[in-house]
Amino acid sequence: MAGIYIHVPFCKTRCIYCDFYTRTDISPKDDYIEAVCKELLLRRDYLSEDIVSTIYFGGGTPSQLSYADLKRIFDVIYSTYPISENVEITMEANPDDLSIEYLESLQKLPFNRLSIGIQSFDDGELKFLKRRHTSQKAIDAVTMCQSLGYNNISIDLMYGLPNQTMDIWQRNLNQAISLNVSHISSYHLIYEQGTRLYRLFKIGQVRPIDEDLSVDMFSLMIDKLHEAGFEHYEISNFAKNGSYSQHNSSYWLGKRYLGVGPAAHSFDGNDRAWNIASTPKYIQSINKGSLALEIEYLDLNARYNDFILTGMRTKWGVDLIELEKLYGNRMKDYCLRNVERYVKEGFVKLDNQALTLTKNGIFISDGIMSDLMWVD
Repeated sequence: MAGIYIHVPFCKTRCIYCDFYTRTDISPKDDYIEAVCKELLLRRDYLSEDIVSTIYFGGGTPSQLSYADLKRIFDVIYSTYPISENVEITMEANPDDLSIEYLESLQKLPFNRLSIGIQSFDDGELKFLKRRHTSQKAIDAVTMCQSLGYNNISIDLMYGLPNQTMDIWQRNLNQAISLNVSHISSYHLIYEQGTRLYRLFKIGQVRPIDEDLSVDMFSLMIDKLHEAGFEHYEISNFAKNGSYSQHNSSYWLGKRYLGVGPAAHSFDGNDRAWNIASTPKYIQSINKGSLALEIEYLDLNARYNDFILTGMRTKWGVDLIELEKLYGNRMKDYCLRNVERYVKEGFVKLDNQALTLTKNGIFISDGIMSDLMWVD
């Protein structure tokens, strides 16, 4: 099984925290659609005829594409790749793009999962983040999607914002839970270099939240979502009734995926590749029948480190039998030696030949994973 990721680099406006490759000039959209279709054909052998079990439109803002744009891409995918009967097909969307007319057009396409970027239900926080929607618009968008039969809906939330209080965060969580969505992804605000947020931080106009408060917010989220019936299946992801993001889970489980579009990343099971982060150069290269991409060839040590990093983030953990099969006794023994103290201290559980983080271990997960990494 394998996945296809389509990167849509267009946004109406740029959020102050975003460091993904995006652009607010949508004028090359038609040329971009043409290039994506050509790249799908050029790279038809990348997945070695694996069955495609997930398709994910991310961004950027995929909901900036029209029904006609999306249909062109689907026509090429379905005529070129073997698609599973149970394929998960996700679209990331902004709440203010989800009009009734737009959603009705999406119903003619094979999307069966929506990931809605809400980030906050507090209008002050939304304004600070430069989001285009209001809290009420986000609520209305989710309920509208549900009324049209979209039952597999994920929403994104952010915590750790400057001036965010526990009261605001608790209200955000309560509102998210009340919407009865099947999946919630929640991420701490990060001050990424090159973003407007980072520039504001450097000149002292914003200050990061207190670390203890940040930990308390994360703990509150885990407890409240657990009480509401969500399973904490990955450090930043929670699902009801097994409604995991199958696409993102494929990343964590080391499955193959093809990334199409400018700045999109791919993984063939051994090596990573990524397209050039420039829409004009991407289009120009594809039109010449070539791929403007870089490849990182992963040696055994790098693949082991990826195996640890992705596995320890999830409820499935690191399978020691698989680790030994892929990387040998030497690396398995190295992992067990370095994890021993965390098992004794109750931060990691060793059960059925798998290493998983305990709840307390999640709070120091970065340090645990770092200690399990292979260092030359």
